[in-house]
Amino acid sequence: MPLWLGIILIVVALLIGAILGFFISQRYFKRYLEKNPPINESMVRAMMMQMGRKPSEKQVRQVLNSMNQAKGK
Repeated sequence: MPLWLGIILIVVALLIGAILGFFISQRYFKRYLEKNPPINESMVRAMMMQMGRKPSEKQVRQVLNSMNQAKGK
């Protein structure tokens, strides 16, 4: 097999692998976000209302900040 043909095959294989990897990772990430949606202020408010508390804005911010700090560790 000529050298130039081997180089072309390697480049084509790398391109196909990169394209397939992109689509597979995109599909995985979408499924992950469907199963584990990011939490926002309205979700915190609804959760606190279900527990029988009427949350103030300060309480909602405190919960979100504590969750972000825990996520960062």
